[in-house]
Order: sequence, then structure tokens, then C-alpha cells
Amino acid sequence: MRMFFINEKGIEQITQFALEHWWMADYFSLLNKTKTPFNIQAVENSEVLCFDLKTQTALFKQIPQIETYFRMVAQKAFAASQMRIKFFHDFSKEESYHHFNNLFPEFVQRVPQYMLASYLGLTPEYLSEIRKKK
Repeated sequence: MRMFFINEKGIEQITQFALEHWWMADYFSLLNKTKTPFNIQAVENSEVLCFDLKTQTALFKQIPQIETYFRMVAQKAFAASQMRIKFFHDFSKEESYHHFNNLFPEFVQRVPQYMLASYLGLTPEYLSEIRKKK
């Protein structure tokens, strides 16, 4: 799955990927009950479970283990977001690609190059140049 928005130039900007057994949501919009600026799309065939805040709250009350699970998922997602911001500031664009590729080599092979480029803040052409160097 991927989460993206359309920027002012009409270009898709991917902000997040979700791998198998992962959750994805615009939590700001969910919690504030506002329209989301994000789109979520399956990149591969997927089974999707979708529910609203009311249903989530009811599940948390009925099955406390689910609330614990979601808290852990949210903590991991937040930590990953923090690291992504750090890498954005610490690494060059090329270093960002190599670091991501080293962490998730199978994932890099599964995702279309233009999506990976969008996520890393690169153009597809520049990503192609980086890949050719290796």
C-alpha cells in the first residue's frame, strides 16, 4: 500500500508505504474528523480492512489486546517517521537511496521505480542514474 498526496504541481508525492500486515491511516484526519488530503492505494493485490474511528474505539473496548497492538503499530510508525526525517537531513539523495535499499532490498525490487523515487524525494530519472552507478 502507499499513501500519497497530489502537490501544487499536480505531482504525486508518496509519504508512506505499508508492507504486509501493516496499518495505514491519516491519523490527523481520523482523530479530527476532517477530510484527508491523502490517498491510499494498493500497489499489489491486497486484502484491506477498513473501519472508522467509532468502530476502532468499540474494538478497543471489546478487545483490549487490539488497543495494545494498535499502540505498538503507531509507536513503530512514529519511530520510522522520525528516522525518515533524520535521514532526510543527514543523507544526500544518493545516500538515502542506498540506505533504504540496504534496509529493504526485497521491497525496492517490488515497488515501481517512480514510486520509490517519489518516496525518497527523487526524480525517476535521477534514481535511474543512481542505480546505474552501482
